[in-house]
Amino acid sequence: MDSQVMVALALSLVGGFSTSLGALFVILNQAPNLKMLGLLQGFAAGLMLSISFLDLAHNAMNSIGFLKGNLWFFAGVIFFAVVANFIPEPILSQSSEVKSKKKNSDEGGKDMMKKHRRQVLFSGIITAIGISLHNFPEGMAVFLGSMKGLRVGFNLALAIALHNIPEGVAVALPVYFATQSKWQAFKLATLSGFAEPLGVVIVAYLFPSNLSPEILEGLLGSVGGVMAFLTLHEMLPLAFDYAGQKQAVKAVFLGMAFMSASLYFLELSLPEEMSL
Repeated sequence: MDSQVMVALALSLVGGFSTSLGALFVILNQAPNLKMLGLLQGFAAGLMLSISFLDLAHNAMNSIGFLKGNLWFFAGVIFFAVVANFIPEPILSQSSEVKSKKKNSDEGGKDMMKKHRRQVLFSGIITAIGISLHNFPEGMAVFLGSMKGLRVGFNLALAIALHNIPEGVAVALPVYFATQSKWQAFKLATLSGFAEPLGVVIVAYLFPSNLSPEILEGLLGSVGGVMAFLTLHEMLPLAFDYAGQKQAVKAVFLGMAFMSASLYFLELSLPEEMSL
């Protein structure tokens, strides 16, 4: 493997594994109650919406035009709206169900808690998918930055690492609440970060010779549509149910503001001729 690819891969691992730091923050503390979980779900939804509308869809429209960017975006929305009909609701492991039974003496209470845990687990899986899709182009950016020089690549990887820590929290938190397993929460958050070095490998061998930049931007716009659908369809309803509509909306906008600031400072770390 080329030495430049190896350097880019190493730098992307720094950014990718920073999601694990966010997961550590979650598992070193007690699992939150439902209201706190709803607020944090709202915050995570804000992160996802900011990535979707203000990063991926925005960049696609700027790169390939307003009409094409919108077509790609809504193609992603429609695609996953169809796919969502065939996604089964996840089933908790036996150990989690046993723990739930021990904590709830009333049968109706047990059923309600199990339902909450299934919903939250599904939300965590959705968040992990969305963050993984977002991390993929970040790995591509690290590769392109490292091609311009080690200093550029290192600065970009460091900025992405700081940017990814709250994403690790957003993935690990619902999984920890639903499964009561620190290992499962840590594992899923870490796996979502693996998309970053994967982006390096893909772009190193497929871009630009075999992958049209216009198609790439369109696909990223579709990813934005998928993330927007997942957030509005799955995450926001949970946040509203657990934290209340007013509080959840505040958490959403706080998450959007945080991610927008993070993306802004990440953009500052790029050279002028590059863009995420």
